[in-house]
Amino acid sequence: MKHNIYLYITVIALVTYAIRSLPLTLIRKPIKNRFIRSFLFYVPYVTLSVMTFPAILYVVEGNIIPGLVAMIVGIITAWLTGNLFIVASCSCIVVYVLQLFI
Repeated sequence: MKHNIYLYITVIALVTYAIRSLPLTLIRKPIKNRFIRSFLFYVPYVTLSVMTFPAILYVVEGNIIPGLVAMIVGIITAWLTGNLFIVASCSCIVVYVLQLFI
């Protein structure tokens, strides 16, 4: 059983290395395709959103309502003010207040 752990770690290291090194070695010329450039530009934003969105909704374990209301308040506050500190503060206050009552 113990030797399997080292095998798993080795495979994970090789896959991670391959994912990062193959594009550097295979793609030598600048990418000119507009679709691919656009796709690669938005990959980090989509990845961050996909990781953050469930954490926003399930901020209170077992209840989706405070996270959903805080997200809506955050979107409205961001639309009106554009200030990240105010958005984060309002969203945190909404979650805290709703957690007290629900």
